[in-house]
Amino acid sequence: MTDPRHVRLLIIGSGPAGYTAAVYAARAMLSPLLVQGIEPGGQLTTTTEVENWPGQVSIQGPDLMVLMEEHARAMGTEIVSDIITALDLSQRPFRATGDSGTVYTADAVILATGARAKWLGLDSEQSLRGFGVSACATCDGFFYRGEEIVVVGGGNTAVEEALFLTNFATKVTLVHRRDSLRAEKILQERLLKHPKIEVLWDHTVEEVLAAGDPAGVRGVRVRNVKTGAESEIPARGVFIAIGHAPASELVAGQLPLREGGYVSVEPGSTRTAIPGVFAAGDLTDDHYRQAVTSAGMGCMAALDAEKFLSALE
Repeated sequence: MTDPRHVRLLIIGSGPAGYTAAVYAARAMLSPLLVQGIEPGGQLTTTTEVENWPGQVSIQGPDLMVLMEEHARAMGTEIVSDIITALDLSQRPFRATGDSGTVYTADAVILATGARAKWLGLDSEQSLRGFGVSACATCDGFFYRGEEIVVVGGGNTAVEEALFLTNFATKVTLVHRRDSLRAEKILQERLLKHPKIEVLWDHTVEEVLAAGDPAGVRGVRVRNVKTGAESEIPARGVFIAIGHAPASELVAGQLPLREGGYVSVEPGSTRTAIPGVFAAGDLTDDHYRQAVTSAGMGCMAALDAEKFLSALE
């Protein structure tokens, strides 16, 4: 086994929070090392049009993340394609183990692991994932050209997915368990005006229906939450867009977590309960959950880490 790699600052995660932290940390001459994780670029790599990033009227999510990675590299950040599978915060230097077998030790750590898509928890959903059930319209929408599609959810993600999928589908049915949407007003207006989209209010998906050999999606069975009546909606693709859960598994049992699994930080900072460990972005933010606020928290984390490391010296 090779000796552990020691760095002053280890950044775990490569979304807006991680890359922004890397830019600020590199400019502060902290020689940061960033481990990208299982999904380099984070959730924005599965997004289509981004229209709320300052300075960009419209940009594709993957393109934005490529630019952020290039910026971090240009400032001097070392970026590693690895996945941290274990993290020991019991003593400093902190110790992280990569899927590659590499062990990283660090005087300070910035956690920016983000969040992952939530699922409905249905057995039928699980068995058909990758065979008609997806949580990423930009990844899989192309496969359903000329077909009917169901999207489940009522927030920004669900509405954006539904609108995007109209590029391929003959019809998109949005299934929402409430009688109003949580999405931004401008997105709601686009959705409700779109001729290819139908909204099914006050309904939940009870089962994803399969057919064929090998099995594929043929529709969903839905239930009216007010009357209990059940019905079926034909569809070849089902896209789940009901939100995200923080990827806090690495620190569960080591750091205090709030309801939902979000890492707790001191108010007005990114400092966690362990000195030298900082958290930023969707891992800790259960309120705003925007790319631009994640980037802002990445900046805060780098500045907090710089202050901490300066005090150590």
